[in-house]
Amino acid sequence: MRRSVLASLCLRALLPVSVATLCGCAVVNPDTTRDVSAFSKDLQWDDDVFEIRSSNGSLTIRTFGQDEGNEIFERPIEGRVSGAEAADLNHDGFPEVLVYVTSDGSGSYGTVIGYSSNNGKSMSQIYFPPTAENSKINQGYMGHDTFSTAEDTLVQSFPVYRPGDTNSNPTGPTRQVQYALVEGEASRAFAVSRTFEN
Repeated sequence: MRRSVLASLCLRALLPVSVATLCGCAVVNPDTTRDVSAFSKDLQWDDDVFEIRSSNGSLTIRTFGQDEGNEIFERPIEGRVSGAEAADLNHDGFPEVLVYVTSDGSGSYGTVIGYSSNNGKSMSQIYFPPTAENSKINQGYMGHDTFSTAEDTLVQSFPVYRPGDTNSNPTGPTRQVQYALVEGEASRAFAVSRTFEN
């Protein structure tokens, strides 16, 4: 099985600004150059390995272990990756890989980028319906989503806003939405299977 390889600090840059100035070293504050949106995670499902990398508004997913060879999926994203999981959501014995993306700004709107294995041969993208456009669940929705998998379902949670609520202070309950992975016309897709609030 193929495994991914996970790979200098300048001591002068660690000096206080006054000392660094005396030694003629130009110091750049690392907090102003570090990409705070960067994300790196490796996932394994049996013999399949997924490398998830994201930085500077770009997402790359590398797959290892599919019969038709390794694949690379690259795409721009708006926001940052907040998590990633691998799971078998349709009970076919092959994995799905899910990447959770949160938008920048006060709303922190979430979405899911997913790929599903085609009987272990290759991967195809899964369609995730935008929450704001889904009349079954969008009442009181203003972002701040979290995502996870539970057994064979994708679970989305977000606070419900009542009229007059500010973005920082929702007063409604927390809505949980469960999605099933279904066969769509052009590709597999997530469909709402259950909602509840607490």
